[in-house]
Amino acid sequence: MSVNLSKVVGFELPDKPVSWNKRDLLTYAVGVGAKNDEFQFAYASISPQCRLEVLAAAQDPNFAAIPTYPVVLQLKGNGQDVNLFAERIKGRPIPGMPPLDPNRVVHGTQSIEIIKDIPLVSGPGWTWKTKYVGISENKSGIVLTAENKLVSPDGQVYAKLYSSSFNLGAKATGQKYTNTIASPPTAKPIPKSRATTPDYKVPDETSLTQALAFRLSGDYNPLHIDPRIGKAAGFGGVILHGLSTFGFAARAVINAVGGGDPRSLRLFGVRFTAPVKPGDKLETDIWEVGAGPEGTMEVTFVTRNLTSGKVALGGGIAYVRKPAQAKL
Repeated sequence: MSVNLSKVVGFELPDKPVSWNKRDLLTYAVGVGAKNDEFQFAYASISPQCRLEVLAAAQDPNFAAIPTYPVVLQLKGNGQDVNLFAERIKGRPIPGMPPLDPNRVVHGTQSIEIIKDIPLVSGPGWTWKTKYVGISENKSGIVLTAENKLVSPDGQVYAKLYSSSFNLGAKATGQKYTNTIASPPTAKPIPKSRATTPDYKVPDETSLTQALAFRLSGDYNPLHIDPRIGKAAGFGGVILHGLSTFGFAARAVINAVGGGDPRSLRLFGVRFTAPVKPGDKLETDIWEVGAGPEGTMEVTFVTRNLTSGKVALGGGIAYVRKPAQAKL
């Protein structure tokens, strides 16, 4: 296949079936650090099916999916069992792209716009649509941007996601090239006058088994469980999934700005800047920067790894429906 980056933008992959249930939502909540008092993320049950109606129906009345849950569906797909990571990322060839080394791919950015709240159980017929909307080559490699949509059986779009991957060392022509037809909103700068005094400061801590929990949502990359692979990759051992840290930050924004209501978050995006290891301590600093669309508050945030001293997530942006009294 000839290399021609102009053919990449606009190319669509075949639709992929996806599904989830309440157990998947609970598993994801644990994988992104939900605590034992965050019942709105982690306390669900089945409908009453027996005489013990009160016990069987026990569920937090505000229980809902953590709105960033759809980010895992690309790898989870329609299955409920362990999958082979190498097979999940293989995909089909992209017209115009040079051969890429899957071992040299870094997750660059991730965003999700929640258009409609997803149901607690999908049922059959949901699909994951992928279209490539951006390509950029520079001296360090190629950045590929995909637009993904979560679509219901009746054709309604429930979430729109943008994800960019940096393919280290990849070459097409060796010349600078950029073509983009769609992209998510970008974060406003941290207000200089308040740079050291964010409106919200949310501490958290990953566990030593955090990656073991998050991988159950569908990302079985051995990098996140086998220290030998992490050392060979130059990380000194196991690192946490970037999308787990992504979920930690989402919980921080929901709890601080959205009053703990999972439905308050309407858009959430970050740039991945440094890895987190299981057991590392985190802190998310959040600044309100003005009105967002449809009655939301727009915030800018960063998530710092207090253990390493590095910023783990930069360029954070979120649109949040803010209650009268936000939870600090």
